[in-house]
Amino acid sequence: MINDYLEIRNAEGMPKLVDATMSMAFLLNAKSSVRNCAIALTEAASTEVRTVLRCELNSAILMHEEIYTMMIDKGWFHPIDLQKQFQMDLEASQTAVQIASMDLFPGDTSRLGTFATPEI
Repeated sequence: MINDYLEIRNAEGMPKLVDATMSMAFLLNAKSSVRNCAIALTEAASTEVRTVLRCELNSAILMHEEIYTMMIDKGWFHPIDLQKQFQMDLEASQTAVQIASMDLFPGDTSRLGTFATPEI
């Protein structure tokens, strides 16, 4: 990994990594939504509330399925092939450690001439 993260050419592979990470967060939130709707459904007292919660639960399950399927289709999630999933998780954690060890405030951050900026 090249440490000059301000250069666009050094961001190769980052959009895919960000997409995979954000979709995993979205999947986990959808899973929490399913769980929360199911819990609320078991505690609802009126028929009307149970009907609304049942609809919400079905919507949350469908959302989880859509995200889950998309992640599998894109190769971001391998629930069946645990060895492949473990390798992906290991690479992601190594990348996270590399990003965390980067010098976030390098001495020279001047990029005059790189962008359309007026000369000073």
